Amino acid sequence: MSGSGTTAGDDPLQTAVWRLRSRGCWTDAAALLASREGPGPALQRTSLLVERCLFTGEGWAEAEDGLRTAEALAVEDEDRGAAACERGQLAYASTVLAVRDRADEARTALGRAAALLAPNTPGRPLLDFRRGLIAEHISDSPQAARAAYRRAHAGATAHADPLLLSFTWRHLAGLALREGELAEARHGFAESLRIREELGYLVGTAPALAALADTEPEPEAGRLRAEAARLFRLMGGVPSWLAQHLSPPAPAA
Repeated sequence: MSGSGTTAGDDPLQTAVWRLRSRGCWTDAAALLASREGPGPALQRTSLLVERCLFTGEGWAEAEDGLRTAEALAVEDEDRGAAACERGQLAYASTVLAVRDRADEARTALGRAAALLAPNTPGRPLLDFRRGLIAEHISDSPQAARAAYRRAHAGATAHADPLLLSFTWRHLAGLALREGELAEARHGFAESLRIREELGYLVGTAPALAALADTEPEPEAGRLRAEAARLFRLMGGVPSWLAQHLSPPAPAA
């Protein structure tokens, strides 16, 4: 689903924000940024609140408020493009989680972001990834999704964004699995899991384990799913959309 860099570096505030975010504490992470002024902190706070919506299905009003603030503070094209990218992601999340159909808004916002963000800007790979999500999950166009994910993958590599790479690996692997390319899918899911474990991205580790399980034979698949279920419970049932994937299959009639 969503992805962007940790941006922690040597900044104690960013390190604290990342630690909270990686554990699914998006509200607390956003609160740390509330006292910081300017478009940058407003955009980062918005991205946290939007990610919370996608992972939990909750917090829509707060995300909308944060987004409007970020849009109002944006002056430069890069900031306006980043805000449009977040609006597109929020509309996408609302659509795929069946909260409200905002598919047209998502496409329009990401199109606006594409017009505002220069091809070599650090925010472009994330935009490419999110356009891939629209193509795959709303437009049902796997070829367009693959092209967008590959652009995002190359951009994330160029900009040294490991978290986004974990998402591009995962979604490229998902398309490979959809086409029956089991070895390619297994490799991509394994790379995604490796990166998330190295980063300590706990909230994204259970989905990575569950995805890899889909490519493995028993008993390895069962072991991976059991570990995914354990982490899912540890994270308080987040991401919420993973619950159905972890449910045991119904017995054959």
